[in-house]
Amino acid sequence: MYPVLFHIGAVVIPAYGALAALGVLAALVLAQRTARVSAINPAQVWNLSILALFAALIGSRLLLVVANWHDLSRHPSWLFGLGMVHHPLVGAAAALCGALAALAHAYWQRLPVAKTADALAAPLAFGLAFEQVGALLAGSGYGTSSTARWAITYSSFLAARWSGTPLGIPLHPVQAYAALADLTIAVCLLLWLPLRRQAGDVAGLWMMLTGVALFVTEFWRDPIGRGSFFGGALDGPQLAAIALVLAGGIVLRERKTQPAGPPSGDPAEGAPADAGHEAGHA
Repeated sequence: MYPVLFHIGAVVIPAYGALAALGVLAALVLAQRTARVSAINPAQVWNLSILALFAALIGSRLLLVVANWHDLSRHPSWLFGLGMVHHPLVGAAAALCGALAALAHAYWQRLPVAKTADALAAPLAFGLAFEQVGALLAGSGYGTSSTARWAITYSSFLAARWSGTPLGIPLHPVQAYAALADLTIAVCLLLWLPLRRQAGDVAGLWMMLTGVALFVTEFWRDPIGRGSFFGGALDGPQLAAIALVLAGGIVLRERKTQPAGPPSGDPAEGAPADAGHEAGHA
């Protein structure tokens, strides 16, 4: 495939980084629309998204620095290559840091957390679809060997160098499967956003659908570096997928809400009740 989209002089524009950046921009633009549907200030959603993005980038890079400190201390120039490293653990660290920063900012700005999460669910799924297309071009998160007609074969040495992608072997385009799943999820969430029963439903549905998609697509991803649990029955991302589904089910549960009712002290509503109360005593 195409790990490098193009060159600007001696500067290399990697496919993964370019598509991931495009996905971020598309998600930010879409979030402005979903914020209005969720009755949230779009400017506040923009600020929260930018903060979460920076937290995710910083958190993931710090993890790489800590994990590779021995080598980086001897070769400081390798710091510039950390942006080419893609690993499930790095992705998990980025997601955790971004989510914590967004939650903290929402509480600090007194944003309604459930409504804000609803506004961000579809844009997040949309952005992840772009990210997976970038992974497909770069060979990151590659699939298992395949004899299917739609299998892809990588030949670029950069894919092997940056992502460890095997060359000359037909592989499942599992990144394309994930991208299609994320795009479908984004469309479903956009359609359901104005129809949701209660705040948080769209975010809960995103958790469940993303968890299912992640769990299923992992069967076609190469297991190297993804962990092994329960005798190889599950890998790390699949355990995370199960946690997502369970969390989504909790968020989607029916929550009791206080009836709106008339404001206290409303004479139009209070008079009959008071009269009936007094008649009972009489």
